[in-house]
Amino acid sequence: MTTDDSKNSESIGLDAALPKLEQNMERIQDLTTRLMAAVANKRKVPQDLQGPEPDLYARAGGALFQEMMQNPSKIIEQQVGYWGKTLQHFVDAQQALSKGNLEAPKDDTPTDRRFKNPLWQSHPYFNFLKQQYMLNAQAVDAAVSDMDGLDDADKRRMEYFSQQIVDMLSPTNFLATNPDALSKAVETEGDSLVRGLENMIADLEANDGELVVSLADKDAFTVGKNLAMTQGEVVFRNHMFELIQYAPTTEKVHETPLVIFPPWINKFYVLDLNEKNSLIKWAVEQGFTLFVVSWVNPDETYRDVGMTDYIEDGYLTAFETVREICGVKKVNAVGYCIAGTTLSLSLAVMKARGLDYVNSATLFTTLTDFSDRGEVGVFLNDDFVDGIEQEVLDAGFLDSFYMSRTFSYLRANDLIYQPAIRSYMLGETPPAFDLLYWNGDGTNLPGKMSIEYLRGLCQDDAFATTGFDVAGITAKLSDVDVPICAIACESDHIAAWKSSYRGVQKMSSKDKTFILSGSGHIAGIVNPPAKKKYGHWTNTDLSLSPEDWQEGAKAHEGSWWPMWSKWLAKKSGKKIDARTPGTATHPAIMPAPGSYVVGE
Repeated sequence: MTTDDSKNSESIGLDAALPKLEQNMERIQDLTTRLMAAVANKRKVPQDLQGPEPDLYARAGGALFQEMMQNPSKIIEQQVGYWGKTLQHFVDAQQALSKGNLEAPKDDTPTDRRFKNPLWQSHPYFNFLKQQYMLNAQAVDAAVSDMDGLDDADKRRMEYFSQQIVDMLSPTNFLATNPDALSKAVETEGDSLVRGLENMIADLEANDGELVVSLADKDAFTVGKNLAMTQGEVVFRNHMFELIQYAPTTEKVHETPLVIFPPWINKFYVLDLNEKNSLIKWAVEQGFTLFVVSWVNPDETYRDVGMTDYIEDGYLTAFETVREICGVKKVNAVGYCIAGTTLSLSLAVMKARGLDYVNSATLFTTLTDFSDRGEVGVFLNDDFVDGIEQEVLDAGFLDSFYMSRTFSYLRANDLIYQPAIRSYMLGETPPAFDLLYWNGDGTNLPGKMSIEYLRGLCQDDAFATTGFDVAGITAKLSDVDVPICAIACESDHIAAWKSSYRGVQKMSSKDKTFILSGSGHIAGIVNPPAKKKYGHWTNTDLSLSPEDWQEGAKAHEGSWWPMWSKWLAKKSGKKIDARTPGTATHPAIMPAPGSYVVGE
């Protein structure tokens, strides 16, 4: 090829690239205008909900200074080690690059799935960034671990918040230090970055100027069309909930009906995502007449709705309605998470009133003993709760944004940073994943109920100790005396299984079953038998400590659903002809999943 040919080729390539560059610049100009508008309309988040009180860091600084004074040689040794390794990493990387050797030096850092791109191991530049990041993370962890002057609660909070900073500063989270993002930008001639900017602005616009990354493609799902599809009818509605009765799929059903109370922090269709993993569909197929409560999504008009309202106008009303529809004296009940806590409170209230409505109760990932609040406990100190209290006093309710953000930061790498990398740096459309769609479809909490729950149950642990004042009585955990089956999840970061176990121990029920499922708060519950995943453990001796119970527990393969179904069948009476949804006094109002779940 001649010089002229080469110049002509370069000119043609440049001419072909210019229109695309111009298009991208026009898109960026439009996006910049949208970005400024979205940021200008940013919601005002109270300062108390932005982070822990400044005094926590002051106490941590004092504890670190105290450690330096008491153990100067230890601090010096750590610093010398840190700077020695830093210098060695730098020298190794420089030597490799200066020799034109793109093979990284030996890397003994732990395996971390954030760094799965081979360049993190093989290229000196990226390998240096990774090794230095890991070294910094270890240094921060060691510094916090050595703060012996902090009490246990402060130390747990410092461990959590320092880890948040470490996670945020990972080199994978920045364009200039992420090999996947850089490669994608080159391959797409910058299109991936423009698409990423579009995704980011769309998220800002959808969340009042707050950057909340979309976890799932919101256009891929519609509740009632490809989510929550099990056939049924809404047979009752009040200001608190809709009651759905599901259509039978068997000729005979158990006489005693089953009522499921899902948590009102999220929507009930996590139990009915699709036909392959629907607990609702599966329970109907086992021959149970199934009712499910679909809670209202409260607004400012629910300011004064408290725990008593959930019990009186929620649980007790649901029990009475189901008894009327089915013509029975008793029902079996299920409560999931906060709904299990409130089911337990309702059982205490019913005992005090002499109401024998419930034959058995099943508790999914339920806390009733809050003496150990687990990972969520870092958000349950007065600084955050004071901020929430002021927010609900002003707004009348706790916006779903705050709960969603809290739970996301408990798993920040999985629920914030990795999705943000895919969406904003790689320009990818969020996946069509039903569980993640549900995770983003949050609900608000009434103002009064939020504070009663956080102060009385979470902070004071009143239900398990002195008693929790609700519905005209002082409810105690020892008041719960119906047959209990509790399912907790081994890696649950919201309702720690050991705390759930301790709560069951304090109940007065003579018939108790405790099942420990593998996995976490959602996946451990939504675990259909056909998947043959995880596993579960049982031990009939509930007098043991959680650790001893687990050590002596019998392991079972797969889902706990069949074991629970057998337990429940024994509590559900004889078989009768299947019931169709509704009666003359409670006719069908509309098809499932109803209107409350879609915000109507």
